[in-house]
Amino acid sequence: MRDGYVARWQGKEYQVSPDGDHVRIYQPEPADGFEEVRPGRYVRVVPAGEVEGLAYVRTTCTWQGQPFVVLGEHDGWLRVEYTGGRWPVARAMGLEVFDFGVYQGWAPAAEVVDLREQRV
Repeated sequence: MRDGYVARWQGKEYQVSPDGDHVRIYQPEPADGFEEVRPGRYVRVVPAGEVEGLAYVRTTCTWQGQPFVVLGEHDGWLRVEYTGGRWPVARAMGLEVFDFGVYQGWAPAAEVVDLREQRV
C-alpha cells in the first residue's frame, strides 16, 4: 500500500521526498550513491530537475460502504482513515479520533473492497 510521493529517476520509480531544489530518493537495498539511514532504508539526494513524473500516490478503498485512505497494513489488517467527512458515521463505525475531523481505525483486509492507487 502506497501513500506518499513517487518519481522516476534514471528509468526507475522510487519513493521520494521533495525538499526545495532537491529530491530525496529512497530504496530498500544498498546501491552506489545511496546512504543507509536505517536498516533497510537507503537515501540519495538529487537535484529536482533530474527526476520525472513527481506525483503523490494514495491507496484508497471502501470499507463497510464508506470511503477510506489506506495508511498501512499489518497481519491481514489495514490501517485506514475515513474520508467521508461525517462524524456520526465515523463514531458509529467505532473509529478513533486521531485529530479534529480525522478518524482512523483498523479494518480486516478481507472486508475491504475497491482497493486502488490514485495519483494526484
